[in-house]
Amino acid sequence: MPPIAAQPIPAKSIAVLPLTNESRDKDQQYFSDGLSENLITALSQFPGLKVISRDSSFRFRNSNDSSATIGSRLGVAHLLEGSVQRAGSEVRISVELVNAADGSALWSHAYDRPYQDLFALQDAITKAVALALKARLLDAGGAVTQSDRPPSGSLGAYNAYLQGRFYDQRGSETALRQAIAKYAEAAHLDPDYAAAYASEARTLTRLAGFYLGGAEIPGAYAQARTLTNTALRLDPDLAEAHLSNAALIINADLDWSGAGPEIRRAIELAPGDPEAFFSLSTTQAFSGHVESALGSIQQALAKNPLSAFWHDWQASYLGALGRFDAAEAAARHSINLEPQETLGYRDLTFIEVLRGNATAALDAAQQTPPGRNHDIAVAWALQIGSNRKAADAALQSLIARHAGDSSYQIADAYALRRDPDSVFKWLDQAWANRDNGIQYLTYDPLILRYRHDPRFAAFCKKVGLPTTTDAKALP
Repeated sequence: MPPIAAQPIPAKSIAVLPLTNESRDKDQQYFSDGLSENLITALSQFPGLKVISRDSSFRFRNSNDSSATIGSRLGVAHLLEGSVQRAGSEVRISVELVNAADGSALWSHAYDRPYQDLFALQDAITKAVALALKARLLDAGGAVTQSDRPPSGSLGAYNAYLQGRFYDQRGSETALRQAIAKYAEAAHLDPDYAAAYASEARTLTRLAGFYLGGAEIPGAYAQARTLTNTALRLDPDLAEAHLSNAALIINADLDWSGAGPEIRRAIELAPGDPEAFFSLSTTQAFSGHVESALGSIQQALAKNPLSAFWHDWQASYLGALGRFDAAEAAARHSINLEPQETLGYRDLTFIEVLRGNATAALDAAQQTPPGRNHDIAVAWALQIGSNRKAADAALQSLIARHAGDSSYQIADAYALRRDPDSVFKWLDQAWANRDNGIQYLTYDPLILRYRHDPRFAAFCKKVGLPTTTDAKALP
């Protein structure tokens, strides 16, 4: 079940489903996928039109679900679907605008064009469809300002980039590494491909923040910074490059105010991009405005409702606000979407810890796939159980294995043990380690248990975070 009560579906809303490749050559899939993505990008530039991101709409490739089910899950009133067929030097593209509620066709057209230049053909089709939809759904138009195409026109680079996007969405450590490899391949095939550098950088930053340990982290951040700078040099007006820079400013530099201008610039450049609103939510949360953060991430999820990673963050905001049932639903939704993406289980463990349910917390922790997040979740869960020997052993194991990359989460464990001296000792260690977990401080119900301790205000001042928050502390 979705974690938040269903919102009314706006009339001006659409999801572009992946166009079916009906060519005899199955290797032409990149062409139909590229055309689908171009349509999403073009339509996203129209003010007033809600357009679902590729990450969510492409989950319905070859789906047997009804149009009503797909429309409901994606929160849209309209679906654009169709097929692509290439025969020799000719291409036929058939597209149909569908009323999601009843499956009725509102408009359809078939385009027969020579297959001379892939991107010129895509542009022609995209323009025709966008104009047709504008006439039926919109009152005002806009211009396409963002592009994820390689400047050289390399189909190989574009295909690698699209594969990177596919893996990126899945969110597990293995998938993120696959995405990084594909983005690197795209940049190798076109050294001026700014979008490939920016996407690789953001994925590296995410990998470092949630999966890597110890000595691996600084190297990953350094590589991500080089990639980000390259992307900004190649295309200063690429929103993805500014979001990549914002992620580094937060996670690598622990500069809580410096990311704001970069995120605002990304929103200016791509106001229809849900990634920008996800990034905005993170800065609102660590600024203590958790209700605002929840609103922003719901804006992001409205256009990308099937992102497991974003549902993880939604769960953390809801938990911080004391809305545990909704938080649990968000975490379980993430797990259902991507069972190998460990943050959903870690979030579920944390929620059960906040509820004080030791049995449910340990059950969720033990389901977390092996690795750093498993060790953190088990240590947290055992602290509220009756087996003190197991709790002590799990905490000492966490310290032995992850003191260098999880010092903030160790502070959380000591907060559960009601040991404020150790809490602040490990918070200081987190700052010394440049642990990006510190960004959770102002909306972490465990640490906020000690918000009236003078050491809390002193630590906030030292790291540059506010002491005020609308999050709820654990009693």
